[in-house]
Amino acid sequence: MSYKDKIDPERLPRHVAVIMDGNGRWAKAHGLDRSEGHVEGVNTVRKITEIASEIGVGYLTLYTFSTENWNRPQAEVNALMNLVVVAIERETADLIKNNVRLTMIGDFSRMPEFAYTRLCKCMDDTSHCTGLTLVLAISYSSRWEITDAARRIAMAVERGEMRSDEIVPETVASNLATADMPDPDLLIRTGGDHRVSNFLLWQIAYSEIIVVPTFWPDFSKEDFCKAVVDFQSRERRFGKTSEQVGESAKP
Repeated sequence: MSYKDKIDPERLPRHVAVIMDGNGRWAKAHGLDRSEGHVEGVNTVRKITEIASEIGVGYLTLYTFSTENWNRPQAEVNALMNLVVVAIERETADLIKNNVRLTMIGDFSRMPEFAYTRLCKCMDDTSHCTGLTLVLAISYSSRWEITDAARRIAMAVERGEMRSDEIVPETVASNLATADMPDPDLLIRTGGDHRVSNFLLWQIAYSEIIVVPTFWPDFSKEDFCKAVVDFQSRERRFGKTSEQVGESAKP
């Protein structure tokens, strides 16, 4: 029996976030240039988007390009930006066919104008879709996001729109880039490293985390389904005891 067949459709994670790590190491292991790893990684994005949509996940957020990635060699940065844009443009027709809506989160002021403009066109083209929402975290870092939220909250206090003692966790959440999305239920990291790399730090406070050694280009649909099955086997307590969770689950 495949892992897809083991998935309980009534207990799906609403939101899955993925740190797509290992493109460069995959290329090195195959005697290829790092850029070839990124190209192969794009193929994996297509496969994982397809399976997430197929099983009924609501949101899939992919850590596509971090603000720290701007510090990489300029040639690699340029190649990555161009690759992302070309890949998304190429896949837009299939996204529409599969009822997938595209959106982005990140510091767009740092993006090249050509990349931002063309990706916005893809978002507009898929805006009517009502199935899976595919979120590209591009030019993104959680510290940037939280800092930006704090700045906007401070400005609201300065304008007299709220008092400082009225600031609650919901205030912060409503000022994040993900304000209109549920927090991730499941965070998957490929490539084997056990860190979250400045990704959705606020939002993953109670996410289940799964780290796999598989490099992103080799991460398969079956691997994704296996992670979902693993997620469904876990007891999510949110700070409560097992007994409390059991009581709240009773009809």
